[in-house]
Amino acid sequence: MKKALLLLLFTITTFAQVDKVEPPFWWSDMNRSDVQIMFYGKNIAQNEVSVSNGIIIKEIQKTENPNYVFVTIDTKNVSPQNIVFTFKNGKKSFTKNYELKQRKENSRFRESYNSSDVMYLLMPDRFANGNPNNDSHPSVTEKYNRDLPGGRHGGDIEGIIKNINYIHELGATAIWSTPLCEDNDERYSYHTYGQSDVYKIDPRYGTNEDYLRMSQELHKKGMKNIMDYVTNHWGWKHWMINDLPTRDWIHQFPEFTNSNYRMTTQFDTNASKRDSEHCMDGWFVKSMPDLNQSNPLVLNYLTQNAIWWIEYADLDGFRVDTYSYNDKEGIAKWTKAITDEYPHFNIVGEVWMNDQAQMAYWQKDSKIGAIQNFNSYLPSVMDFTLHEAISSTFNEDQATWDKGIIKVYQNFTNDFLYPNIDNILTFIENHDTQRFNHLYPDFKKYQLAMTLLATVRGIPQIYYGSEIGMAGNKDKGDAYIRQDFPGGWNGDKNNAFTASGRTDVQKKYFDFTSKLLNWRKNKSVIHSGKTTHYIPENNVYIYFRYDEKETVMVIINNNPEKQTIKTNRFLENIKNYTSGKDILGNASFDLKNDISIEGKSALVLELK
Repeated sequence: MKKALLLLLFTITTFAQVDKVEPPFWWSDMNRSDVQIMFYGKNIAQNEVSVSNGIIIKEIQKTENPNYVFVTIDTKNVSPQNIVFTFKNGKKSFTKNYELKQRKENSRFRESYNSSDVMYLLMPDRFANGNPNNDSHPSVTEKYNRDLPGGRHGGDIEGIIKNINYIHELGATAIWSTPLCEDNDERYSYHTYGQSDVYKIDPRYGTNEDYLRMSQELHKKGMKNIMDYVTNHWGWKHWMINDLPTRDWIHQFPEFTNSNYRMTTQFDTNASKRDSEHCMDGWFVKSMPDLNQSNPLVLNYLTQNAIWWIEYADLDGFRVDTYSYNDKEGIAKWTKAITDEYPHFNIVGEVWMNDQAQMAYWQKDSKIGAIQNFNSYLPSVMDFTLHEAISSTFNEDQATWDKGIIKVYQNFTNDFLYPNIDNILTFIENHDTQRFNHLYPDFKKYQLAMTLLATVRGIPQIYYGSEIGMAGNKDKGDAYIRQDFPGGWNGDKNNAFTASGRTDVQKKYFDFTSKLLNWRKNKSVIHSGKTTHYIPENNVYIYFRYDEKETVMVIINNNPEKQTIKTNRFLENIKNYTSGKDILGNASFDLKNDISIEGKSALVLELK
């Protein structure tokens, strides 16, 4: 990156105008009544600012860059209306209209996703091309090239909308799409994590109005829309990077400095200051400038942007990328501000660590964090240690002290570390990991993993295409774990979105997954019941989910050989139940007798 992009060089002229206003509009009756409006235009800071209709300006903040002015107004008890800002410099003046909209009824107390949901993660560019007319767009650099594995393939919001019924039929209740805001990188912009405008949907995906329509269509089905939000960095093509409001809007060094990715330095009492700073302040990659959340202007900008999208697009939750790379005090303030505005709003942070105590540190009200007087206010984290265990355990046929299904058991022994174990995101893979069906090209092992995922505590997340057997080797590059969903493009020979279009293999995967997830939908015992598990024997893991009304017994046989389960070992949980019906195969079992289970298979027994 050229150093010129990082230096602030300003040219003074004699005339100003407004080129950008962010947020572009706001709402009345917000719990957070102060809104800081950023006006951007050549030398705009040379003007005096006033506003109409008796609105109170609480603060006008100018920076070393005369092209910005930040005006904070108080909207408390202000009705929805259009107001006018006047910018005056001597005898010259100009105006800018601004709208305060009517807020949706009960918006503040919107419900969010929780452990009753199943989250479907998709990458929009690779899911379905619903509108070929927006495959390329003159306002952005990279154009459609489906022949290039890492290119833009044309998937879009319309493709998601057209296939909501498919996701609903599968049994998922929420969609997490990787970011949809504009990413104007010249290459590899399809993942959209290097955003260039955070108030605008990428035109190759559609429009802001299309995104709102996606929420509306999901809500008609009783489903939820979860935005992938990025607080840690923007793309180097973001319009503001070329003309920074302040030099410390992003973290800068004498020469390019990458993050060391050692997130433990965020709480390690022995860590050097240099290492801590390089973790938080170093850039994630060269093309992603690191945002400075300790700068109050940056933090407020990110907070308002997040609230704006929730309110505008009627969102049901966030997943936050690279959560633990942010300035931890700043991101905690950001998170608290969101949940103060929306008390029931769920946010799951990507905290990619391989130790339960270190992950639990980041969950709201963590006793581990309290040791350092730190509270992230983050409701949910991602269960990376469970993912790690699942990534190897089903290939370990012979159980030893530390191999086989014992890895999964051991993961759950540390559940006591989390303040809210039901509000933790569980997964067998995502868009950054090896594809599960590449690690395990075996339908039986897929059944084991999905049964586990659907019946343990937490919020299960599945990755698009796994439910039809899609694989892909990450060792060849990220594009190979982010391949196009078959049937999402006109002319695809295989359309897995429809029952008639699926191959026999795809049908086998889909039918099993759909049966399991649709059963889970109405099972409060799985959503919020307690767990008792038993030390695995012969590579067989048995656990119970139970509440006052119901008990479910899960048997996962990771042994390739048939096993016989002596039920008297489990009388603590079986109690007075006499039979169990398997929801996967519909067979019934007499609990007074031993239970036989085939190798590499699972039973989910509703006890009667």
